[in-house]
Amino acid sequence: MATTVYSLEQVAAHNTKNDLWVTIHNKVYDISKFVQEHPGGEEVLLDEAGKDATEAFEDIGHSDEAREILESYLVGELDEKDRRTDYNYNAIRAGDLPQEKSSGSVLKVLIPALAVAGALIYKFVLAPQKH
Repeated sequence: MATTVYSLEQVAAHNTKNDLWVTIHNKVYDISKFVQEHPGGEEVLLDEAGKDATEAFEDIGHSDEAREILESYLVGELDEKDRRTDYNYNAIRAGDLPQEKSSGSVLKVLIPALAVAGALIYKFVLAPQKH
């Protein structure tokens, strides 16, 4: 079965709540029937209506299940002349957390420890000697 090819102009014509198409990774999706079900609300989808929604889709961190649901709305591919490869997003899958980098700085521990030690020395050693 041949894949239907759409231009960006054709996709752009489908930009209403009842007729909503988007492109994601150069594939064309008719998500009109999904607007009411979208967990993030319909406004998010309406903002991307008729456009390339790849960056918005990837930045939010959709789950594998969401990606499977999306595939059920596939209607074709974007015409070769309208395809993009210059996306700017941080792909995070739902459930994945960004790794926190440890700085390894000893000062983060040493300075508070010295402050506590100084307070204890003052309270129990220096202060009693003054009386």
